[in-house]
Amino acid sequence: MPFAHDAPKAGTYLPVLEEIAAEISAMPGRGRSADYIPALACVDPDRFGMAVADLDGGVCGVGEWRTPFSTQSITKVFALALVLAHESGALWEHVGREPSGNPFNSLVQLEYENGVPRNPFINAGALVVTDRLQTLTGDASADLLDFLRAESGNAEIGFDLEVAASEAAHGDRNAALAHFIASYGHIRQPVPPLLDHYFRQCSIEMNCADLALAGGFLARHGVRADGSRLLSRSEAKQVNAVMMTCGTYDAAGEFAYRVGLPGKSGVGGGIVAVVPGRCTVCVWSPGLDERGNSVAGVAALDRFTTLTGLSVF
Repeated sequence: MPFAHDAPKAGTYLPVLEEIAAEISAMPGRGRSADYIPALACVDPDRFGMAVADLDGGVCGVGEWRTPFSTQSITKVFALALVLAHESGALWEHVGREPSGNPFNSLVQLEYENGVPRNPFINAGALVVTDRLQTLTGDASADLLDFLRAESGNAEIGFDLEVAASEAAHGDRNAALAHFIASYGHIRQPVPPLLDHYFRQCSIEMNCADLALAGGFLARHGVRADGSRLLSRSEAKQVNAVMMTCGTYDAAGEFAYRVGLPGKSGVGGGIVAVVPGRCTVCVWSPGLDERGNSVAGVAALDRFTTLTGLSVF
């Protein structure tokens, strides 16, 4: 791949990661774990791990970078990519590409926007994406899991059924979103099994190394780990663009200002960020701010782009 020749190898970032980890260890006020999902509420908010994967599959990390955690909304990036690989343009008839400006589980905009979610990364939009993936593959959550195992090289990645059950037991808001969207014709599958796939998707456990490696196709402009092409260069650019504008919920502007990279967060405390043509970074720390983003994770990525000079700006 022509862009791989001058891209630094993962190990060259290790001194930077070690410096960041030392700074984060002394950082006060690192937020609270996601207490509205009981299975996540008991996770220590001060845990921390960070990893960088280069374009050739090399990876290095610091802290608890090999500790699995609940990926939650980070998986929405991969589900979106799989749908676009099957049908590039059709999805956008049912979901938008604009920031929402509202919390990720809000119903507010759906009614006056005819049931079309603002973007694929808020819960409403992710339900539409999962619906499309289920329609295209017949088993959305299994298809996504197979992809993540292949790209990360870790066949042990799996669902955390306790987390999935916990989310299902407290999933009334997501059920309301799905039924409301379905009433406008933007969801085709029956809602109950669709929700099962959505909750399983969000429950997938991975570590920082897994996620950094799995996101490598976005740094390689759509090329998978085995050298095959998943997305066109233009489609990969589009996914990165939506990550930049919508990937950290209603804090995307602040994330772009501080970090300057396409990124996707999850309420499990993880964030994946992409440096196109260079590397992929994943950081995990479960303490969240009021918008659902990892406090230490955003700070760590801010320091990473500051220390390395790597940014899309």
